[in-house]
Order: sequence, then C-alpha cells, then structure tokens
Amino acid sequence: MTLSSWDDFPVHQAPEFIAHPGTSDRNFYDRYYFNMHPSTDEWFAVLGFGQYPNLGVVDAFIDVRLGGAQHIVRASAPLTDRSVLRVGPIRIEVLEPLRRLRVVVEPTEHSVAMDVTWDGHIPALAEPRQFLRSKGKVVFDTQRLAQTGRWAGILSVDGTEHVVSPDRCWGTRDRSWGIRPVGEPEGDGIRQGELVLAGMWNYFPMQFEDHAIMYICHERDDGVRPLVQGERVWTDPARSVEDLGPSTHEHHLVPGTRVLDRSVIRFPDADMEVTCTPLLANYVSIGTGYGIDVDWRHGMYHGPEPVVQGLVLQVEEVKGLAQYGIVDHVARFSYGDVIGYGLLEHGFFGPFRRYGLTDGGVGAPPD
Repeated sequence: MTLSSWDDFPVHQAPEFIAHPGTSDRNFYDRYYFNMHPSTDEWFAVLGFGQYPNLGVVDAFIDVRLGGAQHIVRASAPLTDRSVLRVGPIRIEVLEPLRRLRVVVEPTEHSVAMDVTWDGHIPALAEPRQFLRSKGKVVFDTQRLAQTGRWAGILSVDGTEHVVSPDRCWGTRDRSWGIRPVGEPEGDGIRQGELVLAGMWNYFPMQFEDHAIMYICHERDDGVRPLVQGERVWTDPARSVEDLGPSTHEHHLVPGTRVLDRSVIRFPDADMEVTCTPLLANYVSIGTGYGIDVDWRHGMYHGPEPVVQGLVLQVEEVKGLAQYGIVDHVARFSYGDVIGYGLLEHGFFGPFRRYGLTDGGVGAPPD
C-alpha cells in the first residue's frame, strides 16, 4: 500500500501516505462501533468495522441477539484503500459526517441482513483520551467520539424482517482510533501474566428524549481510576455540555458470575442518582473478534482472499466463557421521572474485590 484515493484530499497528519499511520506500532487501528435496539428486550444488534493499516487487514461483524441465540456475520480481507468502508457484505456510508450514516449488511446465505440509516440524536462528543502503559509498553493510546442516535430501515434475522423505526429504535455509536491490542497475540515478555485492562470497565451511554448521559469508569482493583467520564449532553447544540462531577457505583452481579443485573450510578455534585436495569445481553466477546476466540480476532490475517463466515451461537452455551470479556446489554436508565435507554457495557478483568471477585476466575459470591 502506498498511494491511495485519500491522498488526493488535504487530510494528512504526517509526512506519509494516508495508507501509513504516523506510528509504526502494529496495534494501530481505526474503528466504527454501532448498536441498535427497539428500547425493549426483543433484540439487540451490535456491529463493528475496523481497519488495521500496519497489519494490512480490514474486518467487520454484525451480532444480533434474538431470543436464546446470537446471529453473527463476520468478514475479513486484506486492506487496500482506507477510503473503502466495505468488507464482504458489510459496508458503511458516511452520508453527513458526525450526523447521518448508512450501515448495510447485504443478504448472503447467512442469517443476518440489514439496511439501516443512523441519525445523530446529540452532537458527536469527544470522549476523554485513554492511555495505559504496562511495564514500559504503551498498550492503550486511543481517542474516541461518541453519539446517541435513532435508526430507520430493515433488519432481517433468520428470514424474519424487523421494521426499524426511529420512534423506538435507538442506539449508540463510537469512532475510535489509536493503539490497542489487535491481531494475532504478541509475545508477553516481561509482561507475562499482566492484564491489559485490569479491573472494572463500565461504559454506559444513556439516551433520553432531549439529552444523553455519557458515563465511563475504568477502575482498578486498588481503586485507582485511569479513565472516567460523566457528562450530560443536550440535543440542543446551543446548550453547554454539563460536567456531572465524580461518580460512585453500586453494582449487583448475578451470583456465581461476572455479569451485572442491576446498578445504581450516583453523581453527588449534580445530586443525581441513575438506576440502570439491563434488559438483554449480547455476549460480544465470542464470535466477533474481541479477543476470546483464538481463530478470529480484530485485525487477524485470514489469507489473501476475502473471508465471510456466519455463526449462530446459543447463549446458554457461550455465556459462561464470554462473561470473562466485554458484555454489552441494552438497558433501561432512569433518574427522577426521566426514563431512557442505551448501552450498559461492562467487563471485570482479574480480581475486583469490592464485588467479591477475589481472583481472575471466580464469579460473584452469593447474596
């Protein structure tokens, strides 16, 4: 890869062709994430699309939880031109930057197809930069934008069409880029046994009628918080983003597991208490590339020809392992008389003694 179509636009950030990032770190990535739901527990769709220029790979997936199954279509190919937002049957079209996008999964022999349009609900928001170093190595150095929104179009799962209407089909998205572990596993060296994102990860973007609350908390077992966010963002761009101040969390895990079934997030400075109720879990750590599968990881090379695969996973069969990775839930959020819906994403990696997780393998103790 050298000269490509983006080189005809004034978007360069380094004395390199656009095909080559400003860093040679193998773990550089550039990704889209979307989720979509009908503000109920009926179904929950998660889609990702990523480019990994220093690994020479582009890949994507869609994962729809419906009933007791997760329907997945995933694709990978060698990366050629970074302006082409397509791999296999999955493509993204930016119709109006930071506001409207189209996401398509073309029909195949597999169980998911989709043609939907995203409309931003709040202005796109820059999230705090995430930076983590482990024994000298930078393992996370990422920047993201995030947004809540509404969807319109058609989703087909296992031959049944679901009308996606913006009055009830909400969702969240993010765009992230930078450095994080991708591709085939690297040798650990001095980092043998070290966890990349140790502790508790909470990412709860919450959508209400005229505003959103964007909440992040990465907390280590010792109580240190490397990354936090607590902001209220109004749909009216003339209104300022409100910093809600420090937060506290009160989580309840299903006994014997690492999966949340209810939470309360408090922002004392804003006199706000948010009740969080998961409605339907999508165990995205299995089958989509988030790191548990040995044969399919984001950025993994699958050969010189495009690869498209379809999976139908039974939730009861995968959740025991998938709970050790990221778990995404569509969730109901409320404070006062205000009710909304959004993403409740969590992960507990290694020990987190506050909730009884005494080592990396145990679940929560009985109540």
